[in-house]
Amino acid sequence: MKEKPLSIPRPLVRTNQWTIFLSVVLTWVTGQYVILLIPLISNVLGFTIGFNPIMRVAKLFLRKNPKEYMPEDAGQQRFNSSIASICLAGGLIGFGVGWEVVGYAFTIMVAVASFIAILGFCIGCFIHFQWNQYKYRRRQNSF
Repeated sequence: MKEKPLSIPRPLVRTNQWTIFLSVVLTWVTGQYVILLIPLISNVLGFTIGFNPIMRVAKLFLRKNPKEYMPEDAGQQRFNSSIASICLAGGLIGFGVGWEVVGYAFTIMVAVASFIAILGFCIGCFIHFQWNQYKYRRRQNSF
């Protein structure tokens, strides 16, 4: 069995974030909600089996050894990908069944989160940290 990496080079993570953001914007502009399948399928594959096609293609364009780039925690990225996938799936389903408010609500959330992450603040990381703090405090109080 192939060992999962402990970190992912930041340019690959950024490429995935840009793909999510641009796919959502393109969906809004064109009305073609199936565009959301591109980041959705890639991210689901990424957090389930460790193969994200977007990052795999982007890796071909790295100019340096992947270990020379700023690392991003792979576990954290799997968590972030799961949140993004839920939002992308919610948007896809919402648009698909004609519930545009639901479609826009989910896609606005994932677009804002991906764009803010591109700017340097990871909302998924903040949620993950707070969740771990909550679990820790709960364990401490149970003794």
